[in-house]
Formats: sequence, C-alpha cells, structure tokens
Amino acid sequence: MAGTNSKAELITGGPAIILVEPQLGENIGTAARAMANFGLSELRLVNPRDGWPNQRAKNASAKADHVIDNARLFATLEEALSGLNLVYATTARPRDMFVPVHGPQAAMQKARAHIATGQSCGVLFGRERTGLTNEEIALAGEIVTFPVNPAFASLNIAQAVLLMSYEWMRANSETDTAHFQTPQEPPARKEELIGLFQHLEGALQAANFFRPPEKKNHMVSTLRALFHKGGYSQRDITILRGVVGALEGRRTRNTPRRQAAEAKAAPPE
Repeated sequence: MAGTNSKAELITGGPAIILVEPQLGENIGTAARAMANFGLSELRLVNPRDGWPNQRAKNASAKADHVIDNARLFATLEEALSGLNLVYATTARPRDMFVPVHGPQAAMQKARAHIATGQSCGVLFGRERTGLTNEEIALAGEIVTFPVNPAFASLNIAQAVLLMSYEWMRANSETDTAHFQTPQEPPARKEELIGLFQHLEGALQAANFFRPPEKKNHMVSTLRALFHKGGYSQRDITILRGVVGALEGRRTRNTPRRQAAEAKAAPPE
C-alpha cells in the first residue's frame, strides 16, 4: 500500500528503536519505513555489518529520510542504551530468565505512560539469524514476546518493528496515563544501572563469588534480572554503588558535612 500526504503533520518521537548488529542495509531501511508509518523516529544502530551510512538502507526506507538521516551509530549495546530508563527486548522464543514479560500492546501502553512523564524508552531487536543473547536481554530488563505460530515463530526485523510501531500508534496515551503517578525522583538511566552491574560484578569476582566459573554467565544474568525488578532511581544507584564500594574497603568520601558530624560526636579533650 502506497501513498503520502505532503500536507499532513509528520508525527515523530516515541521509544527509540535499537537494532543490534543488523546485517543487511535493506532490513534497516524497511525497519525505518515501518517506524515512520506509525510515528516513531529515533533509530539506534549497534555495529551494523555493512557499515553506516548505507545507501541500500536509504533506498529501502521509502523516503523515511527523517529516520535514516538521523540514525545514530554505536559500537556496543551498552553505549546504545545510554539515556534510556525503560528498555524492552523483543523475542519470539521462551527464555529461562526471571524478568517481566509483556505482549506488544501492554508494552507500548506502558511505554506511552512512561514517556508521558518525560522519561525515555527503547525497544531492542536482535540479529536476523540469531536474535538477542540472554546477556543482551538482561541489559534490557523486560521482554516483549509476540503471539506467533509456535511452529513458525521467525519474524524478520521489519515485521517485528512494524508490530511494535503499530501498537505504539494504537495505544491511547490519555487513557494509559490517567492513573500514572510521576515519580518523585528521576528513574535511573541504563548507563547508570550498567555501571552498577559492572561495579558489583567486579567486586563479586574479586571475592571469588562466581563458583563454579562455568556458571558465571548465568549467575550474572540472574543478578541483573534481580536488579531490573527494583525500579531504582538515580539516587538509589548512587547509594548502592556506595555500599559496594564500602564492601570493597574504600573509605567513605570525607565531605564537609561528615567532618562536622564527626567533630560534634568526638569526645572533648
């Protein structure tokens, strides 16, 4: 189906669409077209195989130039998650992970409510052949699974992006946010949560926590899923980083307030 209205206002915004190591430029282009169809505009690319920019992607985007031209390139998924508070990982396969699982409609309703408060959201899509790894899903924290034929569950990238984009457009923001309370403190961004993961995992490694070693990856994924359930604020992350630092034996920062408190508590000479 073709057709555009040059007089209509272009709808942009919505959650960031993050493609992890996409192979073909054509797949990136058709995903960008699906985004533009339903009002999404932020495309993040993690290490595309054929490099970026890619003329084949632009040709396949059916003039979704505002998506293609503003796409951002990242070397790692951790970098691509920067600035995001809520991230979904898409998969059609069951995963042995203790993270929240949603259908596309519920996920995009939650995303609309989240974005309406001024927070940021992203949706991860995996490689054409192998999808996302469990470690990558653990970085996202929540899963979106598609209700597909279990005997034929494979979706290409553009199809998966189209499904999520359609549900984004279909979600009624006024209805979804009527009972949503703005958090008193800003929720933690993904880079802050990843920093906590790396800090904690380094401390646990030094303490010889990961035993036996061959189970380390599963233990790390389980720990990350546990922290994703918390809904932590930026302040929470700062406190937890301080706790881990204290357990590592670091001195607590000697601030003027702490100095005054210690002087007041000291016995007279």
